[in-house]
Amino acid sequence: MMQAQTRPAITGVAFARFYAADAAASSHFYADTLGLTKLTAGKTSIYVVNDLQWVEVLPLPDPGLKSRMEGFGLATRDVPAMERYLKAKGVAIDQPMKDGTFAVRDPEGNQVWFVKTGGNKMVARAKRSTTAPSARMIHTGFVVKDEDAENKFYKDILGFHPYWRGGRDAAHVAWVSQQVPDGTDWVEFMLNIPADASLKQVGVQDHISLGVADMPTAVEGLHKNGCTDGSCDKSRVGADGKVQLNLYDPDLTRVEYMEFTPRETPCCSPIMGTNPTAVENR
Repeated sequence: MMQAQTRPAITGVAFARFYAADAAASSHFYADTLGLTKLTAGKTSIYVVNDLQWVEVLPLPDPGLKSRMEGFGLATRDVPAMERYLKAKGVAIDQPMKDGTFAVRDPEGNQVWFVKTGGNKMVARAKRSTTAPSARMIHTGFVVKDEDAENKFYKDILGFHPYWRGGRDAAHVAWVSQQVPDGTDWVEFMLNIPADASLKQVGVQDHISLGVADMPTAVEGLHKNGCTDGSCDKSRVGADGKVQLNLYDPDLTRVEYMEFTPRETPCCSPIMGTNPTAVENR
């Protein structure tokens, strides 16, 4: 009798990968304004969030692309076992194992990579930034057309569980957060996006979120880094009760600063998982 495959631990979001039309402008945003340490691997720019997490920026292959998000990575403690587990569940491997990482596609075609927790030695050895207001990525979000289909992958197969769901009011759910099974990071399903959405509209949805303990301190850090266009002062309390601040890279991809815990009662649903902290789960 064949033994059932057991899912290895999934500890968090490892990275998000985006395209950029102008490498220099992108570098100014991520390295200077956000203060992230920059590394280079071929044509890929890597911006270090902490020793476990990073942002990758690649040259834009087609100016007509509406989404600048190429994919994102999830951290697992055992990459080969994860590949065996997904194969056993009938999930097709999109990018075969290479250098200890592989990728699949979720039901809507989003590329999802699996990497070993702390396995990116280049990132792990990088000098820590002294100017970044955040050293913690807490979630990544992307456009979702069919929540039920996505849940069959993220919840039923990968073991994600609800963290929060809501919208601008309780009657219209627009954002669904599913938390990793063995950590506090989450992926955010961005619902009800029109098929003809503009680059800016898609960029709002396909995003990352950097966690902070105190937004005024983060804003002070951004100002020290030269953020003077006014966007760095526009923090607000979101529907989830957390203070948030939105910035946009030169390709209109959103980077959301978010406090780790709510200051007000969330709309629409309670927080159903454990709030993240400044320390990444390992």
